[in-house]
Amino acid sequence: MIPNNLIEKKPSASRTVMNEMVLPNDTNTLNNLMGGRLLHWMDIAAAIAAQKHAQKIVVTASVDSVSFGKSIKLGDVVTLEAEVSRAFSTSMEVYIKVWAENIPSGEKFLSNEAYYTFVALDRNGSPVTVNSLVPETEEETKRFDGALRRRQLRLILAGKMNPDDATELKALFTKD
Repeated sequence: MIPNNLIEKKPSASRTVMNEMVLPNDTNTLNNLMGGRLLHWMDIAAAIAAQKHAQKIVVTASVDSVSFGKSIKLGDVVTLEAEVSRAFSTSMEVYIKVWAENIPSGEKFLSNEAYYTFVALDRNGSPVTVNSLVPETEEETKRFDGALRRRQLRLILAGKMNPDDATELKALFTKD
């Protein structure tokens, strides 16, 4: 049962697309986008998606591993696409994809994917319950289903969950 002030929302309602051009102050000495700048942009896009879903102030709780594949160069346009993949009680997992494009050459490639976790807060900084999420597409359902396993892994690594209690995660490695 959903509390009166909460609603069911679709991932598309939180979809956020943000574009940035890589300028000289965003690059390292090799004229590649600095990883820290990209993480900053990713955090902003993911936070906007989480706020759209929760309709509350949100703070970053965790970032899953982010690896850097092909370098993003000076002058490239970076497109960040973020949407909530699952809502829990007071937290939300946000899936984010990062594309890089060299507009003059037409080259476009997927640079990064990551999951960010946010907690919704009230004006006093206390966690508050968030809207539930109802996936619509097959891909959204896959991310939604996987979110519980990713959450359990995050909690185990943070020392907030006993591995024996991670039933969804254990199911991947054990046979009945």
